[in-house]
Amino acid sequence: MPNRGAKPLLQFAIIPFVRPRRADKRRPYNRDSTLATQSAEIFHAQWPDHPEFIERRPGTPHLRFMHLSALHLYPVKSCRGLSVPTAELDDYGLVGDRRFLVVNAADGKFLTQRSHPRMALIETALSADTLTLTSAGHGSIAVPFSADFGPREVTVWKNTMIADDCGDAPAEWLSRFLGGALRLVHLGARYHRAVSVERAGAGHAVSFADGFPFLIVSEASLANLNARLAVPLPMDRFRPNFVVTGCAPHAEDTWQRYRIGELVFRNIDACARCPITTTDQLTAERGKEPLKTFATYRRDPRDHTDVIFGYNVVHETKRGTLRVGDPLTLL
Repeated sequence: MPNRGAKPLLQFAIIPFVRPRRADKRRPYNRDSTLATQSAEIFHAQWPDHPEFIERRPGTPHLRFMHLSALHLYPVKSCRGLSVPTAELDDYGLVGDRRFLVVNAADGKFLTQRSHPRMALIETALSADTLTLTSAGHGSIAVPFSADFGPREVTVWKNTMIADDCGDAPAEWLSRFLGGALRLVHLGARYHRAVSVERAGAGHAVSFADGFPFLIVSEASLANLNARLAVPLPMDRFRPNFVVTGCAPHAEDTWQRYRIGELVFRNIDACARCPITTTDQLTAERGKEPLKTFATYRRDPRDHTDVIFGYNVVHETKRGTLRVGDPLTLL
């Protein structure tokens, strides 16, 4: 991925009307009265003769030919991601997605771009058996998947798990680049973390992601946002796993169960967005958008201090292959 070069970091001004994302328990999102339906109706009103529009159910316009247009992995939580043409699934989600985590050495608490925006400057690469971290002016370091320097207790939000420590070399590399005493850990045989049973039901696990194995966002939802902005934003601000095309803006908010290719997925909850979305993923500079604009049209009906964009997802099919271009079929 091209690097536009490091620039002085900007002081981030806290936006008072949007709280950072919480990991608390919340009511399931009411898909029958969503902002998505309103956005689809607006889209339909603007382009009523669009050749691909159909009515899947009365009052909710959808587009034909929905399919997966991009797949993204984030090998290290909150570091730069990868765009891939195909990906395998396992119990935790996409194989290779958020299997590594940066934590404070003292207490094992996780780090993200919320507090360390320079994590966006760390590029990641995966081979068959190695993770490689690279940053301009800081060199690279290779971390074998087999690295296990003993168990380390780590915390992501309210969940505490046992992970495998990756050793002193990557810890020193990250500590020099980000500042502080840090460790890199890996999801290993000692690791287990369940998705909230209250929110998703039993039988779902998650890696070091915030709370769910996948995030889905449509190209139309991003286009709808960018039509409201003076400077358009790229999809990497929102760090989705699945990008889909062929639907109306925010139609993904209305879906419940669907098939991508041969694999079945289920939407669980709208994604409340945090200051990471305001961080340029190539420079680590921060601004006010898109949270400022989201506050004008994407407030969460359950909690008006949150803004929402994209949807959190679990997989009912735990093994299989996804490919860019796979059709998406509502069930």
